[in-house]
Amino acid sequence: MPRTTHPHKDGPGTSTPSPPGYFAEQALLGALLSEPHRLPDMTGISPDAFTTPAHAAVFAAIQALPAPAPVEPPDHAAALAALRARPAAPGPGEHAEHIAWLGKVLTAARRQARGLTAAHLHTLISACPTPRHAPAYTRIIQAEHARRRLHKAAQRLTHTARDTSLPHPVPSTLAEADALAGVVDDVAAVFPPHSGSLPRTPLPPQEPPPDGEEAAQEERLLLATATARPAEIEQMHWLTEEDFTLPLHAGLWQCLTTLVRQRAPVDPVTVLWQAQQRGVLNGVDDPREVLGFLTRPDVSAPYLGERILRRSVLATAHHAGRRIETFSDDPANSPYQLVVGSRRALAELTAIRTRWQQATSPATGPPPRTTPAARRTGPAPTTAASAGRLTR
Repeated sequence: MPRTTHPHKDGPGTSTPSPPGYFAEQALLGALLSEPHRLPDMTGISPDAFTTPAHAAVFAAIQALPAPAPVEPPDHAAALAALRARPAAPGPGEHAEHIAWLGKVLTAARRQARGLTAAHLHTLISACPTPRHAPAYTRIIQAEHARRRLHKAAQRLTHTARDTSLPHPVPSTLAEADALAGVVDDVAAVFPPHSGSLPRTPLPPQEPPPDGEEAAQEERLLLATATARPAEIEQMHWLTEEDFTLPLHAGLWQCLTTLVRQRAPVDPVTVLWQAQQRGVLNGVDDPREVLGFLTRPDVSAPYLGERILRRSVLATAHHAGRRIETFSDDPANSPYQLVVGSRRALAELTAIRTRWQQATSPATGPPPRTTPAARRTGPAPTTAASAGRLTR
């Protein structure tokens, strides 16, 4: 891929690889500079869709200035040559208005991107193969802008999910997830997804929690407490084996919930036997280790369960954000695929979010039964009788 200098992005003299979207930006700006009457057809795009301050400034200037009357055929080389020469008069003949307009665009754009010259505008015009293809260039820019927006919102989600300085990490993380879902909806409004548009990008692996040892200790305490007080398990339908960080702990929790559901006796021995029947102990060298931590209950099971679920919510949000980051990093994914993949990633977070709300919402009893009004046993009064009483 050719290397092109991005003016006002990386500093003078710095060259960085230019993605295809960058050339689409040049082509669109060149089309609008050479044939500004095409601007009304470029809908759904704004200056922030461009990757460099220079491109954004030029597009904003084109939007702000009234377009001159179209010239047929336009002599772009003569217009730019006259602009460089800075003539006292606008220019010869029929191109004078267009030349003056280009000068106004350059002046307006310089307010946002200092250092722009007429040579930059000439480069943009030269980079446009066919001005009538401007709508296609616009679509490319919209697609790349959508990719960057998704990536940025996903990064905010992953960062918030791992930010240990937040006093209330779950609400903050879910707020970022809502913001990301809003970006996905915005992209879907421009690029409606269709069937069969799943991303082909390999998913990133699930990262271990940053506080793995603390998480494992809390899970063991919960298993011991639930074994000692199995009645509390019935209050924790919002906690599932997927919320545990270790497969052994997840399997033991499944054994506990199965025994409670079957109304079977629950103690360390019966749980250990159930674990053996389910193959949970296949990777355990000595079952006495499991039996040991199942016999040491500590605090209340719902409290520990809520802490485990809290960690699971943050881990799920972090993984969803990383999945969307991975999708948006792959240039082979179309906007349609990004929408479908992002919604699937956020759907998993929505499911565990519902369980979090169930765990943290105040317990509410069944709605009070309404007592129906007592029905009259006597005959209903007739209208005639009522009228008769009124006339007495």
